[in-house]
Amino acid sequence: MNAFSTPQTSLSNLDAESAATLITAATDLTLIVDATGIIRDVALQNGELAAELDGSGSWLGRSWAELAVADSRGKVVKLLREASTGAAPHWRHVNIASNSGADIPLLFAAVRLGDDGRVVVFGRDLRPISALQQRLMNAQQSMERDYARIRNVETRYRLLLQTALDAVVILDGSSQAIVEANQQAERLLGRGSQRRVSDEMLGLFMPECRAAVQSLLATVRATGRPGEAAARLIDEARDVRVFATLFREDASFFLLARIVPQPHVAAGDLAAQREAQLAGLVDHSPDGIVVSDTDGRILAANAAFLDLAQIPSEEQARGEVLDRWIGRPGVDLDILVSHLVQHGIVRLFSTTLRGQFGVPADVEISAAAAATPGREQRFGFVIRDVGRRIAAPSVAGPTMRSAQQVTDLIGRVPLRELVRDSTDLIEQLCIEAALAMTGDNRAAAAEMLGLSRQSLYVKMRRYGLGDLADGDGV
Repeated sequence: MNAFSTPQTSLSNLDAESAATLITAATDLTLIVDATGIIRDVALQNGELAAELDGSGSWLGRSWAELAVADSRGKVVKLLREASTGAAPHWRHVNIASNSGADIPLLFAAVRLGDDGRVVVFGRDLRPISALQQRLMNAQQSMERDYARIRNVETRYRLLLQTALDAVVILDGSSQAIVEANQQAERLLGRGSQRRVSDEMLGLFMPECRAAVQSLLATVRATGRPGEAAARLIDEARDVRVFATLFREDASFFLLARIVPQPHVAAGDLAAQREAQLAGLVDHSPDGIVVSDTDGRILAANAAFLDLAQIPSEEQARGEVLDRWIGRPGVDLDILVSHLVQHGIVRLFSTTLRGQFGVPADVEISAAAAATPGREQRFGFVIRDVGRRIAAPSVAGPTMRSAQQVTDLIGRVPLRELVRDSTDLIEQLCIEAALAMTGDNRAAAAEMLGLSRQSLYVKMRRYGLGDLADGDGV
């Protein structure tokens, strides 16, 4: 600790009142404690802390150690012992019980004052730091959950890719270079030391087949809809069928191509096994998955959707219109179906899901359209419950809703309430702005707003604005 070099000169004119003002301004809470640890005087500079401690008027004449919670009393004793010996002050974290029953974290340091055993205790409010630490911990926990989810998704992706019975190749959407291939693709394509991962897709097929494969990839990339084409491998002259699907990662897009030998296409046992594996994954998915026809009637649903919709069995949901549980009746499902018909895919559509017994849940829906072998179109919906996500801390005071926020409330809050809340909020903000512009001159503010003074007082009292006397507005 570095002390003043000439305190007799620099602080020679400091009287008791000036010293008290300086000490109070230096910290949030200041205590004067006698040699026995009894509080003889209290000063509070932090108004919010004073409200929590009820002005600390009840502290006078009480032992400082008794005001601290049980696990902090030993720290109070150490602070007083160090101060009595004249040792350099050390800051210690002490929790004080408030009137509301919650513990208030404070940082204390004690300094001996004179030779009569009195001690000056300086206290700093640690609640802003504690709140920041809590937010940081919540954010860290949310990040850890996201990391765990990403790791799980990557594990499932690797497992599916390597155990797939078909040869699967992932292509860069722009260059059509092979980014990744599973073991079946490696064996089927005969890739050895002469081939690299960056080989182009078209170089794997006979010259007369490349135009069909090129057309397939271009069509899938342009429309976003899956497609297939017949081709022949250049190494083994083997007839295959190429199935391609488009997907995106961040700002880039990729093509997932399955290369299936022709005899394999006709092998019903392997196809049935693959379908059984996919069905098992769908049934055990944590997100609700629903397959419907073009009218939105449910053809199949997994257990996660049945739990969200509070339906005992799949038979009770089959044949029902998804609109019965999803969003606003006659609105949200029509929007989803319209986008699926036009674009073939929908991502992260926010809405609500109503349970069979009226329990609502906030959900996000991603959907895709696909054709069955009989060329009948089907819609697949993935429904994720987002109600358990950590919400951002709310900010006190009135805030204007953005257009997106108001849009998100449509269907959850009646239009009459939306309009009323928005009108009240705008009216309150206009009154606050007029008072600020006129320097709290209420007569001028009323004239600026086109109101009488009585009307202005009524509205100020309604919104809790200003410091109104009982007779104002009468």
